Amino acid sequence: MQTLFSLIDTVQDFLWTYIVIAMLIGCAVVFTVRTGFVQFRLLGEMLRLVTGRDGTGKPRTGRHISSFQAFVVALASRIGTGNLAGVATAISVGGPGAVFWMWVMALFGSATAFVESTLAQLYKRRGKDSFFGGPAYYMKYGLGKEWMGILFSILMIVTFGLANNAMQGNAISAAWEKAFGIDTFHMGAVLMALTLLVIFGGIHRIAKVSSAVVPVMAVAYMALAVCVVVWNIRVLPDVFALIVRNAFGMEQVAGGGIGAIVMQGVKRGLFSNEAGEGSAPNAAATATVTHPVKQGLVQALGVFCDTLVVCSCTAFIILCSGVDIHANDGINLTQEALSAVVGSSFGNPFIAVAIWLFAFSSIIANYYYGETNLVFFTKSRLALFVYRLFSAGFVLIGSMMTLTAAWSMIDLCMAFITVCNLIAIALLFPHVRALIKDYTRQRKEGKSPEFHRSAMPDIADRLEAWE
Repeated sequence: MQTLFSLIDTVQDFLWTYIVIAMLIGCAVVFTVRTGFVQFRLLGEMLRLVTGRDGTGKPRTGRHISSFQAFVVALASRIGTGNLAGVATAISVGGPGAVFWMWVMALFGSATAFVESTLAQLYKRRGKDSFFGGPAYYMKYGLGKEWMGILFSILMIVTFGLANNAMQGNAISAAWEKAFGIDTFHMGAVLMALTLLVIFGGIHRIAKVSSAVVPVMAVAYMALAVCVVVWNIRVLPDVFALIVRNAFGMEQVAGGGIGAIVMQGVKRGLFSNEAGEGSAPNAAATATVTHPVKQGLVQALGVFCDTLVVCSCTAFIILCSGVDIHANDGINLTQEALSAVVGSSFGNPFIAVAIWLFAFSSIIANYYYGETNLVFFTKSRLALFVYRLFSAGFVLIGSMMTLTAAWSMIDLCMAFITVCNLIAIALLFPHVRALIKDYTRQRKEGKSPEFHRSAMPDIADRLEAWE
């Protein structure tokens, strides 16, 4: 088993070093420039749209998935282990400078998130109670490459339904063992049972749970982080200076460590905000909106919320605490840092509860991503039932894995799925530019933008949801 994980670690390291990082940065920069810096130019529009209204001033009714619900389902997957354990791992391995590169990737990567989510809306399909879609669907209907959609679906099922859920289970179990002494197997078994209870309720139950849990947990965690920062306000300038200095410091360049800093920042940034990975578009496609660009903007805002806000909270807690960043790793480092500031009697339990809420919401969102991609190539009820059991089972398996093994597995899966998705959205980007022009024109005319497939006659026959 150790040999297998060593091989996995070698392969994923090669992919990230020579392929994935170059593609992520390249696409993020190109999309930012070619969309006219959409993530900054339309920031106010993002904030207006995230209220969940359909753009006419009247809220949607019935069993529609609102723009806000789709936003929090995607945010539920984004805000998870990556925000508490992932940031800690990035700092532990890459140093404080890794945080800077996480910020950079969020600023530019939000354009990538905008592109992929807009495409998911454009090519979404009609379901019984709501829309559905994602990268597999824009690969099939946009590129006309069904084989690519099937490949992506399989990668999505493995990455999110299995590997990512194992990572979330690992973080929760480790945190609760440290805080309360609960055996990892027992915690894993409880998580598995709760996961099955929620996922058998379908997307509407997932959306309701996420929209109730995500805002509460995010606000509570940020409030604590603000208190920690205020309490240590005198060292905050030093923390910022440390992050920037470490990101560009000559000692890191001279020692060959600058590559590790950038690598950890980009890796953990992607694991946290998922921009370009192809996961959030699965949630974005479910929203009932009047124009594809609306949900693209909402999902771009999710990247800002995840990395620039929640990840920064974890980074400030760790770096303000003064703890040795190399003495611990993952969620245990975050717990040690908070305990150093507020005391172990509060710090350890608080992080344990926070990671439970963060990661459990990710587990159910990850499951839904896998389900959407499973039904892309099979409608078998038996296959769906088996997938649900495996998805919940991997939560239990992950709870008993080592942290290193869990990270190696998820890094390899993320590499493959990201490359596949980036190729597709790069090829389909001209459709996104056309949609932005249409949206901007209508806004200048004082309208609440509405899209009809007749506006894109060359692909109108492939746009099922936009009569």
